[in-house]
Amino acid sequence: MTSFSADNKRIARNTILLYFRTILIMLVSIYTSRVVLKALGVEDYGIYNAVGGVIAMFSVISGALSNAISRYITFGLGKGDINHLKKIFFTSVAIQVLISVLIIVLAEAIGVWFLNNKMSIPSERLYAANWVLQFSLLAFVLNLISIPYNACIIAHEKMDAFAYISIVDAMLKLAVAFLIAFFQSDRLVLFAGLNVVAALIVRLLYGVYCKRHFEEAKFKMVYDKGVFKDMLGFAGWSFLTHGAYVFNNQGVNILINVFFGVTLNAARGLANQIENAIMTLVGNFTTALSPQITKSYAVGDKERNFYLICKGAKFSCYLLLIFSLPFIFETEFILRLWLGEVPEYTALFLRLSFLGAIVTCIGKTGTTACMATGDIKKYTIVLTSVGILAFVLTLVAYHFGAPVEACYIIFAAVYVLVEVVRLYMMKVMLGFPPSLFVKDVLYYLLRVSIVIIIAPLAVLFLMEPGLLRFVVSVLVCISSSCAGIYFLGLTKGEQAQIKDKLNKIIASKRI
Repeated sequence: MTSFSADNKRIARNTILLYFRTILIMLVSIYTSRVVLKALGVEDYGIYNAVGGVIAMFSVISGALSNAISRYITFGLGKGDINHLKKIFFTSVAIQVLISVLIIVLAEAIGVWFLNNKMSIPSERLYAANWVLQFSLLAFVLNLISIPYNACIIAHEKMDAFAYISIVDAMLKLAVAFLIAFFQSDRLVLFAGLNVVAALIVRLLYGVYCKRHFEEAKFKMVYDKGVFKDMLGFAGWSFLTHGAYVFNNQGVNILINVFFGVTLNAARGLANQIENAIMTLVGNFTTALSPQITKSYAVGDKERNFYLICKGAKFSCYLLLIFSLPFIFETEFILRLWLGEVPEYTALFLRLSFLGAIVTCIGKTGTTACMATGDIKKYTIVLTSVGILAFVLTLVAYHFGAPVEACYIIFAAVYVLVEVVRLYMMKVMLGFPPSLFVKDVLYYLLRVSIVIIIAPLAVLFLMEPGLLRFVVSVLVCISSSCAGIYFLGLTKGEQAQIKDKLNKIIASKRI
């Protein structure tokens, strides 16, 4: 019990640190988007998002390796073998360098051709778009090489360092947004170039911190063929799952460009900005939890592992509901307040994006647990076969004239099926009973979701749009969410824990 208590306190502390970091980053990022949109204009902003989507497609390679690196470093820490950990770290850095070279070659060969021949870019801006492609590629590679260092910080659960460096990253991007407003030259090209400088500074910060604080990050040639083979094998299968998700997001972004043009890319980019900010807030909880899930599997503690899977899934979804409800009910007001002039379809995209967000949020802890096993061949084949349907069905739908918003409906429907399949795979790989997930997660989530929307809907229908309704709506959304979660979404034991903590806080204040 003592060990569990210490682990839970560490998770709570790390979550608080990450929330402090993310709330600040979210505010900075949202303001940055407004500044950038105003400086670039809707067309150039759309071009930046569309071209960035081409480079992001190559994250199908890097993302798979990121999963492998995070899993092996965390697993190595759980085992406590420092020499093996050094081999893992060196191997991960070496692999990332090799993959960077591969991505550069592929992006120059395929990405440049696709941009100039297939994408819907105004001819007078094609020159700038090509520069954006090159700068985005450089920034992507710099972020790629930072992944082993980033994974090291998370695996060691040093979330304070992770938070501070992320804040520096956000402030650098804000500085870039302000700088471009003072130049009359091609702001789109300048914006992409300055983002490379920001990525380089962040890369150096990660490297310096890790080398000073973690023994395994003091770069030495400790190559191990077995580790190299194992990590590439793991990454190879992880490649499939990550590839499906990338195609379903960045691939669809490119489909929107091809079928509908850069203006709707701008709308999707802005909607994604808010969705990503909220998902990052929610993801902080699972980020803090993930090392514990992997370590509990490493030491063979099934009870702890299953407990963390269920609690992580349930509470991450609750957090998403709390943060997203105001955006769902007051979308237009928030967008006008944020942007002033709102591109068409942005509000619709933002509302629909939360459908997919809640579905994918449910399965994150289960994914972490399955990845912890290391034997993910069957898992990736099965889930990829289902997940890639979102991209395929969207392509077919657009080909036959479906409206642009169809991609969100298709994504949510496909990922409901993905989550059902994931539960089956968890049973096969972990011995995890699906009935436990239904009883401890889905049952509570469903009844909370139904009840907490009643009061906000009443406000929406009874009050006229405006500042007063916005303030009332936000307060009602938050209070309705918190009350619904407490009374309908928690077990009696969880309610007792919250009461106990609140009583201790109140008692300490009185003293």
